Amino acid sequence: MVGSALGDAIGELAFRCPEKQGLLALVDRIEKLVYTDDTAMAIGLAESILQKKGIDPQHLGDIFSRNFFREPWRGYASGPPTIFSLVHHRGASYVEAARSLFGGIGSLGNGAAMRVAPVGLFFHHSEHLYEMASASAEVTHAHPVGKDGAAVQAWAIAQAVRLAPEKEFPLERFLQGLMAFAQTSEIREKMKLVKTLINEEVPPKIAADQVGRSVAVDESMPFAVYSFLRYPKSFEDCLFSAILNGGDRDTLGAMACAISGAYLGVETIPSPWRRKLENRGTIENLASSLAEI
Repeated sequence: MVGSALGDAIGELAFRCPEKQGLLALVDRIEKLVYTDDTAMAIGLAESILQKKGIDPQHLGDIFSRNFFREPWRGYASGPPTIFSLVHHRGASYVEAARSLFGGIGSLGNGAAMRVAPVGLFFHHSEHLYEMASASAEVTHAHPVGKDGAAVQAWAIAQAVRLAPEKEFPLERFLQGLMAFAQTSEIREKMKLVKTLINEEVPPKIAADQVGRSVAVDESMPFAVYSFLRYPKSFEDCLFSAILNGGDRDTLGAMACAISGAYLGVETIPSPWRRKLENRGTIENLASSLAEI
């Protein structure tokens, strides 16, 4: 969760400074690394999981809504506040409101995947991981691809938590697992493409052009996964791959660095960055609580 929050905060700065050395200098100068709605929603998801010992969509929606109205400036897209308004004014459930978006098909954006780290952590040994990730997603992202993308991202985080970073990374097994876990053709085909790009050692800039890096989950989550698999042993290289090749930089950073942080551990993240992370104590306490239950 700390990795994800830093990927989010530094990725947001990359919109202003999209070149590595300049970005590093900016991160060095800045006093606080401020996260966006990506991390705000991950915090809300962690809070709801801990209070309910699982996924309760209505409770989760209430937490999301509460946190949005406390801090609406975090950079939310139009979907969540529209859902909150529908729930408040029409009495719909959050899931019903989410399903009504985009002509009744729901959102396939990356907003559910960007925040899903708490699900991957809490359910990392559960055979119900897909269902739990999907349930956490459909509060705001009801399209099958939106839910599937969040679930595959959660699987990647859950697997990363379980792996020992001092051992050789099981690349082929991880790639096969990603493809097998996906339930939509859109996400499965992108996981196959990621496998090809990794095996052929295609560099990040070219990979980003081929995989995509937009706000659609099937055009961003796969590149985040690619960035981790390209640099599984380096948090910094994973981060820069994710955020310095255009697109939805903060969310790409949040997703890629959620997996990297889960695999490598918090101590591998540069300590000056960790010290500057906004609300770090809260994030670390939530993560520890999720891991201990």
